[in-house]
Amino acid sequence: MTHAPLTGIRVIDLTRVLAGPMCTTLLADLGAEVIKVEPVPHGDGARAFGPFDGDRSQYFAAVNRNKRSLALDLRSPEGQDVLARLVADADVLVENFRPGVLAKLGLDPARLRVEHPRLVIASISGYGPTGPERETPGLDQIAQGMSGLMSVTGAGAETPMRVGVPIIDTITGIVAALSVAAAVAGRERTGDGAHVQTSLLESALAALTFHAQGYLSTGEVPQPQGNDHPVISPYGMFDTADSPINIAAGSPRQWEALCAALGDPALAERPEYADAASRVEHRAALRADLERLLRAEGSAHWVAALREAGIPCGPVHRMDQVFADPQVQALGMVQQVMSAAGASMPLLRAPIWIDDQPAAVHSPPPEFGEHSAAVLAQLFNEDEIEDLDRRGITHLPTTTGATKR
Repeated sequence: MTHAPLTGIRVIDLTRVLAGPMCTTLLADLGAEVIKVEPVPHGDGARAFGPFDGDRSQYFAAVNRNKRSLALDLRSPEGQDVLARLVADADVLVENFRPGVLAKLGLDPARLRVEHPRLVIASISGYGPTGPERETPGLDQIAQGMSGLMSVTGAGAETPMRVGVPIIDTITGIVAALSVAAAVAGRERTGDGAHVQTSLLESALAALTFHAQGYLSTGEVPQPQGNDHPVISPYGMFDTADSPINIAAGSPRQWEALCAALGDPALAERPEYADAASRVEHRAALRADLERLLRAEGSAHWVAALREAGIPCGPVHRMDQVFADPQVQALGMVQQVMSAAGASMPLLRAPIWIDDQPAAVHSPPPEFGEHSAAVLAQLFNEDEIEDLDRRGITHLPTTTGATKR
């Protein structure tokens, strides 16, 4: 990316696991200098989560590219003093502790706003800054269940289902990164920083979109539709001769084109399929009719034919098929970087383009404490840094390679 918009912005990253690191890795992708402050002796707990490539956690790797790691004992007065000095020279502080924990580290947001009025503080919590669950720890699946997301996911009302990835952590991290970027932009106009906050529960509720709005306006409780769209048909996953494909024929023109492409244009004229509401009402019969036609050929044939006819559709890939897809390859989403151990490492880049340039992965996820000496050298001399290491206030790695707990 030629003109990374957050170049020159320094971020102190106190986050761990996924929602917070997703936020800060996006800020790093956009050019910010992100110093990931990790607690001694083991660092971010995500370093212990699989899957592993050798000793390296791929869970950690997925959301910690383009950062530097400083190992610090945040429980000690000396470590808290180092942290305070880092924050004093920062533009942004991001944390995802429970409400109140940041103040226990000597970084009360209200006091920071007075002492460092240009500082942008971003807080990510499980349940938000107010309410009876304010101090309750939050996790992705708990938010999926509490928000109602699991109730509209899955094959039926008797089997609520989590989304297959930590989707609420991911959405929350994106919302937090947007909030930080907005606050930094606002600071250029007003000269003042801000304390921005979001939570897993709030992000999960926002992600419900028309399900939530429909209930609020009509009182109707939405039900899971499996792989079908709840209010449009045909719109979902359909079997072919070999593997399923997704088809979305949401308009009258697309519906007629679909029937023609499948070799049965008269299907579009049947009374039970005459309009959008009828097609939803007779969804099961419509599926049976479509799959009878689709089973004549394999998925690759139908994806090509339906796209040629202007009908939105696509394959249902396994992970090994995803990265062999020509469109995925053309986007250059996978970039190779050299790890601290000197090995080539594939990483996904951010899904962002600026001025026709994609975001870049310029450094791999850091080893625990990999940059402690370099970061501390801005505050202390060499003897003082060695003393901090000797007393366990920091950790200066002597070998490369992550250690699995």
